[in-house]
Amino acid sequence: MAGSAPFRFRSVARLVVAVLVGCALGLGGYGVVYADALSYLGEEPRTCANCHVMKEQYDSWRKGSHQAEATCNDCHLPHDSVLAKYGTKAEDGLLHVTKFTLGTYPQNITIRDKSQAIVNAACLDCHGDLTTEMRYTMSAADEQIRCTRCHSTVGHD
Repeated sequence: MAGSAPFRFRSVARLVVAVLVGCALGLGGYGVVYADALSYLGEEPRTCANCHVMKEQYDSWRKGSHQAEATCNDCHLPHDSVLAKYGTKAEDGLLHVTKFTLGTYPQNITIRDKSQAIVNAACLDCHGDLTTEMRYTMSAADEQIRCTRCHSTVGHD
C-alpha cells in the first residue's frame, strides 16, 4: 500500500497537467477561430478592417489612388523575402493582439519607426525610377529620404 501514494500523486499531477494543456489549447483554438486569425495569412485587404480600429484606414484606402494598384501588404510588409514578410505579419499581429487584450490600443493610430521604414522602402520599390534625381539630391545633403514626409495621405487619402 505504501507504494500507491506516489502513484496516485503522479496520476493526479498528470491529470491536472492534461486538463491545463487542454484548456490552453481549447482557449487558443477558440481565439484563433473567433479572431479569424488564419485570414491574416492571406492578401485580402478587407482582413485589415477585421478590427474596428482599422476601418477608417481601410475605407480611405478604398477611395484612394492606390486602391487599384496596391494592397495593404504591398505597402506595409517587406518585399525582400517571404520570411521577412511573414515575420513582420507575426510581429505586428502579436503586437495588435497584446494591445487589444490589455486595452492599450490607441484610438489615434500612429506608425512605428520600423513600420515607417517598411512603407518607405515599398514606396521606393514601386516608384524608385521616378525619384532617382530627388533621392540623389537628398542623399548628397545627408537628408533621410522619407516619402511620407510630403505624401502623408497617399494610400489613405
